[in-house]
Amino acid sequence: METPPAIGEPRTTDYRRLASAAATAIYTWDTRTASYSEVYSRLRDWWDVLPDGSNPLTVFVQEFEATGVNAGTYATLAGEQARRSATVQSLVCDGELAKVRDHPAPWVGLHVCTATLSVVDQSHSDRNAYAAPVSVMVNCPPAATAPIDHCVVVGFYETPSRIVY
Repeated sequence: METPPAIGEPRTTDYRRLASAAATAIYTWDTRTASYSEVYSRLRDWWDVLPDGSNPLTVFVQEFEATGVNAGTYATLAGEQARRSATVQSLVCDGELAKVRDHPAPWVGLHVCTATLSVVDQSHSDRNAYAAPVSVMVNCPPAATAPIDHCVVVGFYETPSRIVY
């Protein structure tokens, strides 16, 4: 029996739609309505570990914390009633990315998209708006490691040296 999609995760074969939704989810949280564990778990549920272990959860943790939030900072931000929202401003995928043209995906069905997000961090005393790039890897049919009827997120990179342009 196949696992249902995580909360907010679209069940689709449209890799661009899934990459866009994942990029937004990576940068969206609200300390007024969810604990750090809930935010972490919701996003962790989107990450599909590949059978060869090439995308371990340690990478997920590293990249999620690269967005500027971890359990300690989240607790501090909760005291400020902080929240973060994100909107995709641009999305480029596969051959639109120079690094992917130079080094194509290792199998058919693996897609790489880089989203530029408009992010707003807010608290009861401050508001900060900025742009943030994030690369999302999506595994879709006909890949042997993908579900037969939809795509799954198999990675994202927020660390500047790993973002694909």
